[in-house]
Amino acid sequence: MELLTYLLIGTVAGFAAGLFGVGGGLIVVPVLYIVFIQSGYGEAVSMHLALGTSLATIMVTSISSILAHNKNHAVLWLVVGQLTPGLILGSFGGAAIADTLSSQKLQLIIGIFSLLVGINMFYSAQTKSNLQQGQSINPYWHWFAGAIIGIASALFGIGGGSLTVPYLSRSGLTMQQAVGTSAACGLPIAVTGALGFMFFGAHEQIHIAHTIGYVHIYAFIGISIMSFITARQGAKVAHRLSPAMLKKCFACLLLFMSMYFLSKALLL
Repeated sequence: MELLTYLLIGTVAGFAAGLFGVGGGLIVVPVLYIVFIQSGYGEAVSMHLALGTSLATIMVTSISSILAHNKNHAVLWLVVGQLTPGLILGSFGGAAIADTLSSQKLQLIIGIFSLLVGINMFYSAQTKSNLQQGQSINPYWHWFAGAIIGIASALFGIGGGSLTVPYLSRSGLTMQQAVGTSAACGLPIAVTGALGFMFFGAHEQIHIAHTIGYVHIYAFIGISIMSFITARQGAKVAHRLSPAMLKKCFACLLLFMSMYFLSKALLL
């Protein structure tokens, strides 16, 4: 029954990720948190488990995304290489920071982040981008930007797409290149972040079955299998619907999640 629950989460998260064009972490983290709380894991570790497990699932789903984008020559591997050192250091550091924060503070941080991303996505669905493409990329900023994106991604349990895509777009990449390159950047973030949550969680004496540190193995397997399959189906549906409507729908979902986490953080 437990594995069936995680398969269902993976089905929804993968489909939503493909449908809305963002990493499944924004869906997986709040849903896993609720499931872990209902399973009696307690407030002290449920949020940390949700973040670590989410990053672990992104390791699998990002590979599928990379293969798809690379076929369309949308991954700029030189830029990925320039960003990767910062991403690795940042995501491991983010896992270390998350380990020191209470569940209440993590919920507050994620609630604010979801609110900002939701508002930005809702606004961008109604406005046309005035970005001038073809600007030169400044490689000196990539290391620093990678570190910031890595830290934030580990704290939010995401692959960093909602942060990496805007940064790469402003660096002069086309939107297709920004999305494809961001997908490739999600792999080092997920691998290092997940390992970080395993490492730091292992020192916390977590007495929960089927876990390695802050990563729940059953949840990782179930979500990874189904999200890998359903992400492609979501992407197919997305091409038949209005991009503006999709953005508005996802923005509303993020705003709902934000209100949920902010209310819980303020009431704890």
